[in-house]
Formats: sequence, C-alpha cells, structure tokens
Amino acid sequence: MGKRKQKVSTQKSLWKRMASGWQIYLLLLLPMIYLIIFCYVPMGGLVLAFKKYDLSKGIWGSPWVGLENFRKFFQSYKFTVVLRNTLTLAVYSLLVSFPIPIVFALLLNAFPGRRYKKVVQTVTYIPHFISTVVMVGIIMQVLNNRVGIYGSLYTLFTGEIAPDILSKGKLFKHIFVWSGVWQSTGYNAIIYIAALSNVDQSLHEAACIDGATRFQRLRYIDWPSIRPTAVIMLILAAGGIMNVSFEKALLMQNDLNIAYSEVISTYVYKVGLQTGIGDFSLSTAIGMFNSVINFILLVIVNGISKRLTDNSIF
Repeated sequence: MGKRKQKVSTQKSLWKRMASGWQIYLLLLLPMIYLIIFCYVPMGGLVLAFKKYDLSKGIWGSPWVGLENFRKFFQSYKFTVVLRNTLTLAVYSLLVSFPIPIVFALLLNAFPGRRYKKVVQTVTYIPHFISTVVMVGIIMQVLNNRVGIYGSLYTLFTGEIAPDILSKGKLFKHIFVWSGVWQSTGYNAIIYIAALSNVDQSLHEAACIDGATRFQRLRYIDWPSIRPTAVIMLILAAGGIMNVSFEKALLMQNDLNIAYSEVISTYVYKVGLQTGIGDFSLSTAIGMFNSVINFILLVIVNGISKRLTDNSIF
C-alpha cells in the first residue's frame, strides 16, 4: 500500500514539473512529431528487405522471400567492390577528419590574439555552409587539367598539359577525403573550442607560475578538458562510419573512377531507383545491412570506450 502511494505521489510530482515547464515541452512537440513521422514510421518499410516487392500488391501484400535479398547482395560481384570502397573511404575519412579538428581547436586556443582567433574561426567554418553540389563544382573547376587552377599552374611551370587526376580512380579517395577535411574542419572544431572556453583559467595561471611551457599546459590542461567530448564524438563517428556522403560520392563519379567511387549508398540508389533495375526489396536489404553494421560498430566502440575511459553514450 505504501509503495502504491509513493508511486502515485511520484507521478503527481512529475505532472506538476511538466505543467510548470509546459513551454519547454511545447517547443519539443514539433521535433518529436518530425522524428515520429520521418524516422520511426518509415521503419515499417524495412519489411521490404524480406519480401519480393510487387507494386500491385503493396508492401504488406508482396510475397515473403526471407533472406533471399541479402543472399542476392552477398553473392553479387558488386558486394566486394562497394564494401571495399565504403570501408576505404570511411576509415580513411575517420582517421584524417576526426583528429584534425581537435588539433585545430587546441592550436587556435593557444593563440594569444582574441580578434585573430575569431577571424580564423569564422573563415574556417564558412566552407561548411557550401552545398554539396557547389562543393563538387568547385572541386571540378579547381582540379580541371586544362582550365582549372591545378591545370594552369602545371602548364605554367612545365609547359605541358597536366594529367587528368579526376579520371584516375586511385586518386578518388584522396580528393574525396581531403576536400571534406577542408570543408568540415572549422565547423567540427566548434564543439572543442566551446569545451576549451570552459577551462578554469586559474589552472593555466598556476601552471605558468610553476614554469610550465605552453605545450605542457596544452598537454596536461587543455587536452584532458576536451578528452571526454572527443571520446563521445569518436563513438558517434564510429556509429556512422558506413554512411559515406551519398551526394558527394555520386556527383564525383564518372566512368573512369566508378570502380573506386561506387559505395553502398550510391549502389542502393542505383538498385532502387535507376531506370531498368528498380528493385526496391534488394535496395532495402542493402540499406538495412549498412545500418546493422553501423549499429554493431557503435556498440563495440561504445563498450571499449566505457571500459577504457569511463566515457560512453549508454
């Protein structure tokens, strides 16, 4: 009887707290509706991965084929190609684009001039707001072997026409990753700069009195202060490692680099929507495989982080 009364009183206090802060919950209403409509409701369509979709019968009326779509993907000659390309771009991008914003934030925080830091920060995060289509257009123009900056400089110094690096498949991953680093470094560093701004300045003052160098202060004060944030960002990045940018990869593809630029996301698009194929069931199965791999990696990295650093997202 006592537990029941305690439960009722807890529920009443919860409703009272919600009623007192109803404005906050009203603000959360639209995002919640958005998540339900566009994130949770579409999950029902995952059943397509286990069916042979028939437009006349609809999703629920289409015949059940079990794991046939997954087997078809695994036995396809494209499986090893798209998986290798996806992992190559994802791991390469993670190894490069994850530590660079951290180093950038630490170096920017070490600069003494406040106005100079603001200018550098603004200039570096502006490229993030360039759309993917425009970004790829800039890449194509700059790296054009005849009229681009790369081609013009090559011709100026050598007197010959520059090699067409956009058509060389082996160079695709380098162009893809490093252009992404240029576009995202400043924006990704914002969260680390915000964490560094909360560091107690008395720690730096005490370290200076003790004779610590700037590098020592960076190592023993600045880095430990942002390490928990970096760990959480690493876990989240590992959970989306297979989600290579679809738009950028598709726009940068051509007939000469397709063997290196075809990733899972572009293959899903072509299988599901490209004229002549239109296999919605197979594309759903491929997308589901990609999501399952991401989830497994998220759980593994989160578990390792929790054991080694006591920082985790769950």
